[in-house]
Amino acid sequence: MGEYSVSVEKLRRDFGEFVAVDDVTLSVRPGEIFGFLGPNGAGKSTTIRMLCGLLAPTGGSGTVGGHDIIKEPEEIKKTIGYMSQKFSLYDDLTVAENIDFFSGMYGVTGKKKRERTGWVLEMAGLAARRTTVTGTLPGGFKQRLALGCAILHEPRIIFLDEPTSGVDPVSRRNFWDLIYGMSGAGTTVFVTTHYMDEAEYCNRLALIYRGRIIARGTPGELKGEQMKKAVIEIRADDTVKAMETLDERGIETAVFGNLLHATVDDAGESIPEIEKALRQGGVDLTGIRKIVPSLEDVFVTLIEEA
Repeated sequence: MGEYSVSVEKLRRDFGEFVAVDDVTLSVRPGEIFGFLGPNGAGKSTTIRMLCGLLAPTGGSGTVGGHDIIKEPEEIKKTIGYMSQKFSLYDDLTVAENIDFFSGMYGVTGKKKRERTGWVLEMAGLAARRTTVTGTLPGGFKQRLALGCAILHEPRIIFLDEPTSGVDPVSRRNFWDLIYGMSGAGTTVFVTTHYMDEAEYCNRLALIYRGRIIARGTPGELKGEQMKKAVIEIRADDTVKAMETLDERGIETAVFGNLLHATVDDAGESIPEIEKALRQGGVDLTGIRKIVPSLEDVFVTLIEEA
């Protein structure tokens, strides 16, 4: 595969006059966990479908696993694993029948099939439920089964499209443990997500908005270099009233649990201004400080600028 498992330049996809993916350029190294981050409708799934050989690009070029995305889509399909946000399972089949079906799809037979089937059942925690109809399984079990079916053939590159959508936080955490394990074994993981906490788990990220990449780098680089503004954390006795009071004075804030975050040009000037505004508004301020921005702060700020 050379230096990169995935490499594309000026990738584009039009649907009539609508540009879904607009000149996307990116590269992913072998064994890397690469996060593709963006809101719904930003172009994440369209990009991943082109990389998987499922959708022809309108323009641009690139390779996945050393295969040309335009000339060799069928070869790409044979060498990658792909898991969609709907888990790609057949709900009316049993657990074992789903594994058997995908084994056939990927050409996994004989001794290898028996070994991989055992591994999937163990990994998914479904060894005692192999005859259970898949549609009756809880979301976390379905998620791990879908991952197992997607990598039965032990691909060196796996694409995960919103893989933790709709599952509980514990299942999400356990799923990421599996991803770390695959990356540690040398598998390249390309994952799309709109969960900001998951983005922190990735080695590198690309932020996409309206089909264009607006920032890229490690989580630390995005927070330290891409974020030009300062973030102020505000703690008040009445969060809602504090937000309304500041909004009336032209200071925009976002809710983070029981706290508010304000993104400003200069923290030194803004903190006294915020304190004064809340005091005049009759809000009891219990804490205010400049903080290191979260990825969510960065993402929201970059989207507003874009």
